[in-house]
This record gives sequence, C-alpha cells and structure tokens, in this order.
Amino acid sequence: MSEARATEQKAEEKWVNLADVAEHLSVSQDTIRNWLKSGRIPTYKAGKQYKFRLSEIDKLLEDGKLAE
Repeated sequence: MSEARATEQKAEEKWVNLADVAEHLSVSQDTIRNWLKSGRIPTYKAGKQYKFRLSEIDKLLEDGKLAE
C-alpha cells in the first residue's frame, strides 16, 4: 500500500474511545488503562478523553506486542 493511500485511510478512520477498544479486544477497561500508563498502546487526547485508532491497536495485536 502506498504511503499516500495509508495516510488517506487513517484520515477516514473513525476515532474510538477507551470502552470501544476494551470491547474490541475483549479485555477490561482497567487493562486498557494499565496499557496506557505503561505506554504499550498509542493514544491521542481530545480534551479529557483518550481517543484511539483501531487500526493501530490491531497492528500491535498482530505483531504480538499486546501479549501479557
């Protein structure tokens, strides 16, 4: 995939919140919070809320970087 296409896909991707990521991965919200504190997952802040891109979370999962 070209870099331009990858950038375009990210721009179109919907932002999700912590609860959505927990549900997507079938883990608790506390687990997601722990991963946030340890820097294991990428996050973005929008005001007081954390926002995520599921494509980034899925890539970490596929690479085995979320194995406990």
